Amino acid sequence: MPLKGQVAVVTGASRGIGRAIASRLASEGADLVLGARGVDGVEAASAALAEEYPDGRFLPVGCDVSSWDSVSELMDRTVEKFEKIDFLINNAGITRDNLVMRMKKEEWDDVLAANLTGVFNTCRLAARQMLRQRAGRIVNITSVVGLLGNAGQVNYAASKGGIISLTYSLAREMASRGVLVNAVAPGFIETDMTAAMPEAAREAVSEGIPLARIGKPEEISALVAFLCGPGASYITGEVIRVDGGLAIGC
Repeated sequence: MPLKGQVAVVTGASRGIGRAIASRLASEGADLVLGARGVDGVEAASAALAEEYPDGRFLPVGCDVSSWDSVSELMDRTVEKFEKIDFLINNAGITRDNLVMRMKKEEWDDVLAANLTGVFNTCRLAARQMLRQRAGRIVNITSVVGLLGNAGQVNYAASKGGIISLTYSLAREMASRGVLVNAVAPGFIETDMTAAMPEAAREAVSEGIPLARIGKPEEISALVAFLCGPGASYITGEVIRVDGGLAIGC
């Protein structure tokens, strides 16, 4: 239990990659604060984890990361219950895909608010506690789309590219206080979105990946757990791809 007694805040924790990250951290002994916009979903996720890991402590919180007040409540409730924040995992995000000539302003604004401003909000508020502790780990979930770009996703790519730059800058700011900041860039991963793709489209995607398959959420959560653990104590300011080789050379 390398993370026993540590407290992790995971956003977007009700399903998919966020749920897998929460489960992996709980399996390694961490206490979890699970945040997501859907209160019912995050409460269900918390209850399932509590049943699977009865020795753990779990706090579900409805949270819209694009809202400063909502994130403030998330962090306040975390410190009130657990008295510290050891790990912040920024996984919450949305897509509003469209070609740029057809993209509505609200499609741009919504994605940037949730994906990029949301990371700023959580990092700034969690940093206050981590700086007082002189210790902490922040892991931002970005995407290979932030490195490669993707047609029909200028808003999503811009938000994920922004997270990468934010990670680099924040790592420089926080290092002297013992706070490590890294990012994980998934490629195509088994989620609700990829599960809904037609089989022909899934096969076409897989053909473009050197490992010839779509990844699993557990392959993301394993890296996140490592970055939170004792073996990553000399790693900061990194963006690590988990993409089956999709972005080799980037």
